Order: sequence, then structure tokens, then C-alpha cells
Amino acid sequence: MLGNALFADEIFGFHVQQAVEKTLKAWLCAYAVDYPLTHDLARLLTMLEKLGVDVKLFWPLVQFTIFAVQARYEDGLSALDEPLERAVEIENVRSLLVTAEEAVAKKI
Repeated sequence: MLGNALFADEIFGFHVQQAVEKTLKAWLCAYAVDYPLTHDLARLLTMLEKLGVDVKLFWPLVQFTIFAVQARYEDGLSALDEPLERAVEIENVRSLLVTAEEAVAKKI
């Protein structure tokens, strides 16, 4: 999806949101925490912070929560003000994945 105009930013944003949500939930599982049924990335990050996990680097990913909620349950997203910087967001998700994988590996 990096350089493919076939996929709208709304679709790309939805997949970013899903990757972040599932990663945060897996991270919480490593702490044996029951997470809520939610798409709210801020809520999941807050839960990790309460466990003492340093997640400050990942707070900008909270902006992708809207892609899950509106894309799924409402009439879709309206046009975005600015196009998503896909390469930047891919790196942000990659950083989250690597950090979470390392943290989970230490817990098991």
C-alpha cells in the first residue's frame, strides 16, 4: 500500500489502526491484563502506561483510532485534510511492533 494509489488513505489508515490495536492488545496480554473490547488506542496505551511501560513514543498513533470507528460503524470517513505520509506511518508501526515484540519476549 506504500506507493499504490489503488488503496485510499482511509483503507491504509484502517490497516494502521488494526496493526496498532492488535499489537497493543498482545502487549497487554504479556502482562496478563484483560483488555476491553475497544478500538480506542488511547485507552490501550493508557493501560500500558499504568503498568509502567514507556509508550510515549507511540502516542501519535492515537490519531488512527478514527479510522476504525468511522470506517466501520459510520458512513465512512470524510475526505482527509492532508494525505497520510504512508512511509512515515509504516515506520511508526514497525517501531511499535519491534518494541512490543522485545517487551513480550522479556515477559515470557
